[in-house]
Amino acid sequence: MKISYLIFISIFFILTLFSITTYVNYNQSEKVRENARFASLSTNYVRQTNLLQRNILEIERILRGYFLTGENYLLQSYNTIVSENPNLFLELKNLSAANNIQITRITAISDLYDQWISQYQDSISVQERLADSVLLARSPVPGRISSLNQSSRQEEIFDKMQEGFSELRNSEYENREIKRKILEDSEYQTKVISFSLTALSIVIGFIVAYLLARHISRRIKTMVTMADSIAKGNYKAQVANTGMDELGELSHSLNHMAETLAENISQHQRKNRELDQFAHIVSHDLKAPLRGIDNVVTWIEEDHGKELPNKVNEYLGLIKGRIVRLENLIQGILSYALIGKEVQPKEKVMLQDLVEEIFESLPVKPGLRLETPVPLPILTTNKLPLSQVLTNLVSNSVKYHDKDSGFIRIHCTDKTDHFLFSVEDNGPGIAAIYHDKIFVIFQTLQDRDSFESTGVGLAIVKKILDDRKEKITVTSKPGEGVQFEFTWGK
Repeated sequence: MKISYLIFISIFFILTLFSITTYVNYNQSEKVRENARFASLSTNYVRQTNLLQRNILEIERILRGYFLTGENYLLQSYNTIVSENPNLFLELKNLSAANNIQITRITAISDLYDQWISQYQDSISVQERLADSVLLARSPVPGRISSLNQSSRQEEIFDKMQEGFSELRNSEYENREIKRKILEDSEYQTKVISFSLTALSIVIGFIVAYLLARHISRRIKTMVTMADSIAKGNYKAQVANTGMDELGELSHSLNHMAETLAENISQHQRKNRELDQFAHIVSHDLKAPLRGIDNVVTWIEEDHGKELPNKVNEYLGLIKGRIVRLENLIQGILSYALIGKEVQPKEKVMLQDLVEEIFESLPVKPGLRLETPVPLPILTTNKLPLSQVLTNLVSNSVKYHDKDSGFIRIHCTDKTDHFLFSVEDNGPGIAAIYHDKIFVIFQTLQDRDSFESTGVGLAIVKKILDDRKEKITVTSKPGEGVQFEFTWGK
């Protein structure tokens, strides 16, 4: 299975667990809100119950006072409370709309209340008629006295109403307790489920991440090992293709790349050997006829030099010059082709002695001097390529110097991880448009017939430095000399 599919399935599974956890928590929050609504309704319910019971108790107290004193203001209070109670009963039923048992109990209390009020209403009517008689104000009234004592039926009704109110409250308190326990159990279950699912998600996520990382890193490490092996020259290295996923496809591509690279390297090495052989053969085969031509011209000069016209002798000298140029050109091509083909040993190089030896070996014009303002250091490096670079740069300055007196100045500065060489002269200089052209093989800035040059020297310098991943720069203006700076790794 592809790694992308595994990652997708793993993430989908983990997200599913988190979604379940979110859903469980959401349900719990709904239950909490529902319980809050129930608590609010229950509080209103108990408050309404208490208010209704208090009104009934107040009615009893008012009627007792009324039957004892006959004061009409008490009867007014009684009428006010009695008018409120039907609405209180109705509100209480509305608050119990979802509880049929409570509605039944409220209805029973309401019926008892109606009976109780009806019996009292009859006593009140009798009391009002007695109050209208003239004798009421002058003598005790037997009707009033008898009305002070409730009948056994009224007492029974009153007690039943009180018991009914107690049952309403107790039932509501029991419902509260049941709801509270249910909510607590639900909260506990939600915590357990949420914690379990979250922990499971974390564990699964960790396991999946670990297995994927281990699987991917192990196979990538194998590919890195293969790449290191190829970098060290083992172009036949292969990676075991152990899967049909993306890394398996990458392994297949790397193996194919390694095979193609090994084939190309083999062809490249074979062609390089053929080119080396070709360079040696061509240089040997071309030098032989050149030496023959040079010998013939020399024989002609020795045997018939005095007999030949001056023009012919001039032509013979021109031929010998072309022979020397061609020999130098062939040797330059051979030197250019051999750069980087042989591994040079490292040795101690006395730079001061080396540059002086190079300068003394060249055909230096009178008035041209070598300057090393600071004594050059002793290096441990490959002597031959460094000697070739310095020789060609110094030779270039000597060859093109056009003044009666001048200098070739050489510096070597020690940097952190390399040496910075500078070869400077006060010769004719080089225009900026030619700064890149001078490093191209066979390119010269002057006519070959007027100035003897193969155009290989600076190309050899550039190739040696490129082969060693070093840099060379040119700073020059016409008439102001030239300065070559190049780096040389430690």
